[in-house]
Amino acid sequence: MVGKKIKVGMAQLLVEGGEPIRNLKRALEMVQEAAKKNCELILLPECLDLAWTHPSAKTEAKPIPGLYSDQLCAIAREFGIYLCAGLTEQYHGEKVYNAAILVNDKGEIILKYRKINVLSVGLEFYEIGNTLSVVDTPFGKIGVNICSDNYIDSLPLGHTLARMGAQIILSPSSWTADYSIDEKQDPYSEKWIKPYSILAELYDLVIIGSTSVGYIVGGPFEGKKSVGCSIAVNKDGVICRGPYLEFAGELVVADIEVPIRAERGTEIGAMLKEKGYNIC
Repeated sequence: MVGKKIKVGMAQLLVEGGEPIRNLKRALEMVQEAAKKNCELILLPECLDLAWTHPSAKTEAKPIPGLYSDQLCAIAREFGIYLCAGLTEQYHGEKVYNAAILVNDKGEIILKYRKINVLSVGLEFYEIGNTLSVVDTPFGKIGVNICSDNYIDSLPLGHTLARMGAQIILSPSSWTADYSIDEKQDPYSEKWIKPYSILAELYDLVIIGSTSVGYIVGGPFEGKKSVGCSIAVNKDGVICRGPYLEFAGELVVADIEVPIRAERGTEIGAMLKEKGYNIC
């Protein structure tokens, strides 16, 4: 069954390492563009303030709520739009998290998530998150995770959000590729479309990932690049896909039909068993 139809902006944002002022300026402009195009929700990339694994994370991260999240909340309130964005969170002056926030159209943070499946190269920069949650919105129940939380070997995180009733999973991301990869080569099919499709097909939900674009400067991935290719996937497959190129900084608008999920609690296990999925 299908519920509300919504227009979602997938923001393929140019994110420069250690340049929060420029990055936030582009993010705010893209939120404004999304609102003008009648998007009700916009998804921005992972660590859009300082960039993923940039060394500035150790010294320049801000608290949430704080300087950078306040700007996002203000623009959401100004344009009456929901937004989800990845930020680098400084916590009590001691820890740094790869975090994401979901902000409502009144500018209130209604969910904050800290990445759990941090890549080994990221452990130098980020602590491990320890909670998963979903929140009710006018569009349905939304869960949030971040980028590699959706690797095949960490799909239990997505399964948990689905068990919690998520109809939409939003995933701020920073998908990277080697500098030699061009638009004729796509390394993402197995890496991203496959796990997204597994969750979407099993639970009848929509999962959306928006990723940054641009060359990576500083940190362990220096010299690689982010090449876009943001995707929205439902039980029938990819329903919207952004352009694939390191210069493809643009807003991709997806029309989403939010599924109505009937099963709850142990009914979900019974549904999975009926589909032949091995839950052991």
